[in-house]
Formats: sequence, C-alpha cells, structure tokens
Amino acid sequence: MHLSMWTYPWDIQDQGLAGTVADLRDRAGLNTISLATSYHAGRFLQPRSPVGKAYFPEDGTVYFRPDERLWQGKEIRPLVARNLAERGDMLAALVEQRALGGPRVSCWTVCLHNTRLGMLHPGHVTRNAFGNPNYYNLCPSSPAARDYVVTLVEDVTRTYKPDMLELESPNFMGFAHEYHHEKDGVGLNTEDDFLLSLCFCDHCLARASRAGVDGAAARETVRRFIADLCERETPERQFSDFPATGIDAFKAWAELHAFLAWRSEPVTSLIREIRQKADPSTKIVLIDLKDGWLGGVDHTAVGEICDGLILCCYDMSPNEIGEVLAAGRQALAPGKFLGAGFRVFYPENRSAADLVARVQAAVAAGAEGINFYNYGLIPAKRLDWVRAAVTAIASKVDRL
Repeated sequence: MHLSMWTYPWDIQDQGLAGTVADLRDRAGLNTISLATSYHAGRFLQPRSPVGKAYFPEDGTVYFRPDERLWQGKEIRPLVARNLAERGDMLAALVEQRALGGPRVSCWTVCLHNTRLGMLHPGHVTRNAFGNPNYYNLCPSSPAARDYVVTLVEDVTRTYKPDMLELESPNFMGFAHEYHHEKDGVGLNTEDDFLLSLCFCDHCLARASRAGVDGAAARETVRRFIADLCERETPERQFSDFPATGIDAFKAWAELHAFLAWRSEPVTSLIREIRQKADPSTKIVLIDLKDGWLGGVDHTAVGEICDGLILCCYDMSPNEIGEVLAAGRQALAPGKFLGAGFRVFYPENRSAADLVARVQAAVAAGAEGINFYNYGLIPAKRLDWVRAAVTAIASKVDRL
C-alpha cells in the first residue's frame, strides 16, 4: 500500500534528510514521501522548524533542475526556486536516498495554478463570462499552457524517475480560491462561485467551437446569471438542485448545458498528453476533490488514461469518506490506483482516534493508498496519530 505524506523541500532542509526519513518512515510508518516539485505562493506556519516559524515560498516556481533541451522555444517556461540553488535539490537527494533503501519518491506537482506565470502570460489564463482574467489559473484550453504542463511532467519524470507523480490543478479552478485578500460583499453561494468560475477565454471558445459547441451563446447566458446575482439584495438560490444534479441543473439552457458537457474535454485530453509524454516507469495520478466535475474533471475518463486518483477527503465524516471512495473506485477501471488524502489538522481531527476512523473508512471502501497533509505544518506529536492510523490498517497494508 502507498503510504505517503505531502512534504515541502524546505521541511526536509530544516529537519535534515536523515531526520525527515526517521520521522516519516520510522516514526509515522510511511513508505513514500510526496515532495512538492512545482508550487505556488503562500504563508506557512512551521511549528517545529529550527530555522523559523513562518515561511513564504516564491510564487510559481519549481524545485528541480529542468533539462534546458526540453524547454528550447517554449512560450511558457519554469523558474527554478532560489531555494534549490541556496539549500540544495531535495528531489535529487530523495532519489539518491531511495537507491540506498530509503522511501519511495512521489512528485507532488502543481500544474495550472500559477499566478506568477499568469501575470506574465495573461493571454493564457482563464477568463469569466465578462472577460476578466483569473491570473492564478492558466487555462487547460491554451496550447501554450498545455505545452508547459506536459513538458514540466516529461522533464521531472525522465530526469528524476520518481515512482509516482501527483497532478494537482490540471483543470479549471474555482473563483473562490483565496488569491490574496479576496473581497466578497455579496455573499456568493456555491452556484454563484461556479458561474464565476466558468472560463470563456478565446482558447476555450475556439476549442469548443471546433467540437460544435456554441460557447459564445453559453457565455451570454452566464453573463445574465452573474448580472442577476450582483443585483440581489441578499444571496438567493437560482438552481435549487445544484450541485446535487451536476450540470443537469442547467439543462433548461441548451447552449450552456452543451458547453458544460464539453468542458471536461480540455482537462481529459491534457492529462492524456501528460501520460503519453511522461516517463513510462512513473505512475501518473490525479489529486482531486469528490465533485471533480466542478473543475471540468471527468473521473471516469481520467481513470482510463492515467494511473489513478487521489481523492482528498478533508473535513468529512467516516460515512462520507466511504461514499466518496466507493464512488471513486466505481469510476476507475480495474487495476487503477485509488488513494485518499487526509489533513492531520486540528480541529478537523481532534485526536488520533479521529484520524484512525477516517483512514479505516477509506481503506474499507477500496483505497489502496493514503496521503497525509502535511509534514512541516503539524506538530511532531501528530506523527504518532499517523502511525496509529497506519497500524489500524496494517492487515490491509500487508495485502496491498
């Protein structure tokens, strides 16, 4: 069974490679380290770092050494984080440690969520029905953005040969994504956020048109919905069966419904291209949420073309987790990997028992792997919670 923890390079640098391996393999009982190899900005509380208690990573950088030959002539190119030059290539160190009997290596790779690149390349970001850019989200319909992500994965898998690569955000992102000091005085509900998240950039309209879909007509419908929500005195639901019925909540608007049905095509085809160009020895899996369709993800289609899914089950009860993982298992073709992701955060988990119950529910529903979040963000004593969860599923671990 795949048992891993999402980890930042600076965590390993602060704790030392030997200390990290001792924490994750020996204390927590894990067999894999999922290292951030392409990541975004943020502010992180580092509870046990001996270097500092708050960390601000550079925005939209990579934590590996790109092969310049692959990037010649590319419109969108990666920027290597200063961290790598100043403190060392932790991915290379983990791969070397693996050869000496250390943990397996997985590359946690942020794809289209990149504000730095979005600001540099505004012609390749998603845009709402009014044409406003979402600088934090490169568009999966953009040829240049697609080429960037495909080359990124090809580069890291062929150069470093990780056991697995976890794709984060190869899709359309939500409007409410905590960009930076976001302001919303309207009080957006779920359907409002979804409508504001729909992309009608030139690349999407052209790609939809080639598929026989009238994206411009769909855009006008969405513009009216957005205008209406902005005029209401207080928030109201326009679609009482959303999101329970998925895109069928918009079935009365034929052009919009057709556009929403098409919307998974750029995401599915992008992941297909990623899998085709990646090193064949590396498993390619998608990190996603249970309602992947909100971001244009078709779990069944994706499960046919890549090696599996990791479904994040944050802040869910064991019963809800069981339902989500059972649906994920049903969506995947036989033999495809299904993992579950859990935060080891408080008060989401108030004790080891809470985490144990959640992990047991996931494994009982068919999960073959568990990822825990996040090594550098939790106190050391919570590694014992992870060990308790791993011990609780030990019989399953032995069989998988």
